Amino acid sequence: MRLPPAPRQSILSLLRHAQHTACPCHACRSAGSGVSHALAGVNQLRRMATPVDGVALPQKEYAFEVAAANLRFGEGVTKEVGMDLKNMGATKVGLFSDANVALLPPVRMAIDSLEENGVPYELFTDVSVEPTDASWRRAIDWSRQHDFSHFLAVGGGSVMDTAKCANLFTVYKDADLFDFINAPVGKGLPIGKTLRPLIAVPTTAGTGSETTGTAILDIPSQKFKTGIANRALRPILGIVDTLNTDTCPRQVHISSGLDVLFHSLESYTAIPYFERTPRPDNPLKRPAYQGRNPISDVFSMWALQQTVKYLPRVAKDMGDREAKNQMLLAATFAGIGFGNAGVHICHAASYPISGLNKTGPKWKHPEYLTPGPIIPHGISVALTGPAVFEFTAPSDPGRHREAAAVFAGVPVSDPSIARVPDSDVGQLLFDSIAKFLDSLGVPRGLRAIGYNESDVAALVEGTLPQRRVLDLAPGIGDVPGEDGREHLTRIITASLEY
Repeated sequence: MRLPPAPRQSILSLLRHAQHTACPCHACRSAGSGVSHALAGVNQLRRMATPVDGVALPQKEYAFEVAAANLRFGEGVTKEVGMDLKNMGATKVGLFSDANVALLPPVRMAIDSLEENGVPYELFTDVSVEPTDASWRRAIDWSRQHDFSHFLAVGGGSVMDTAKCANLFTVYKDADLFDFINAPVGKGLPIGKTLRPLIAVPTTAGTGSETTGTAILDIPSQKFKTGIANRALRPILGIVDTLNTDTCPRQVHISSGLDVLFHSLESYTAIPYFERTPRPDNPLKRPAYQGRNPISDVFSMWALQQTVKYLPRVAKDMGDREAKNQMLLAATFAGIGFGNAGVHICHAASYPISGLNKTGPKWKHPEYLTPGPIIPHGISVALTGPAVFEFTAPSDPGRHREAAAVFAGVPVSDPSIARVPDSDVGQLLFDSIAKFLDSLGVPRGLRAIGYNESDVAALVEGTLPQRRVLDLAPGIGDVPGEDGREHLTRIITASLEY
């Protein structure tokens, strides 16, 4: 007797049930073996050609693309930017920085180079340290008035992201900001026009924004961060000058370095590109964040190794030139890795952690010179790190074991790593990340910055709309019908303290 086709909702319900099956031993903090069994059950179900009542499941991706800006690395190379723009035939350059960086040597060097080469420019310094929709609109209005032929950004990720946004909306003169902001917050429209050339000169070793087509902003009215992600935003050239981080305070080095750490960890453990759905019906619709692939893996793993080795050295000795240079390279390598593979839960959760802080805990990092509350981006990403990778470890114990070996400073074949059962790799990596963060003085969980149990639901609600990155998380993005709510609740609860 042939059974009738199963209704779609029944299939999704069964998949969710299998996904949430956990070890009955409540003494297990993460129920690691239970999660492993659940994922195995889901994978078994997904291999079955179960008929769906009149509904075709989305096709998976079958290709990946690798894109990155041209890069120039060296001591003092900022002085070449004027020649670059002259060679490009620039007639009027929009130079972006912020009020603090504008007073420092990197911007002075850039301006001197522009003037020596006779390149006209206008300077914009009204960039917020954590850009908002309001600060972006100010930048857009200013740029549209000038109609620049080229753009130059000298600063950290906030400056580079603001310049990308200004460039986009200078070309799309009649578009609204939310036309291109990632869905479901905005419309997420494709970018079909060619933007003006943008040169990015980073002054922090962290965001990797000089290599990517991503720009991030805070929307205070919705109490979370989101952004625009499209290859069209990618700078035409990234100038990575080893002199430009010399003026960074110690805590900026640490926070920026943590961003590098989790860019590399998240991109290395994201779902593989061939598990992402839906397959685009036009290459123009292929997202910038595609899932890990063999090329992104190389960049992400190298960046992880360098960060674990050199970030503690920078934190200990600000005069360690080798360590600062390697962190700049690591930031760029991680930018290429995550700029193509994407990030996942740590970054998704960091947006409401940072956004809700402005009206909630109002925590301000004691060493950041800003007028209002601020959780530096790298800190907001790191706070959920241990719990996130304990959760993702069962999806691929081998990759997570490799990461744990990097933190331990030993080969993955070392008995201290190799003999750990797959079911315990999540706990191993949890402890490794927590120990590393402790060594840098990172607050031990969300409670240390003012959040508590009553905030968990709001933090989860703020994370759920971040589908661009959340759907790249193992156990969420590769499970049909899974929105991640239950997992996020457990992860954020576990991140209150550790």
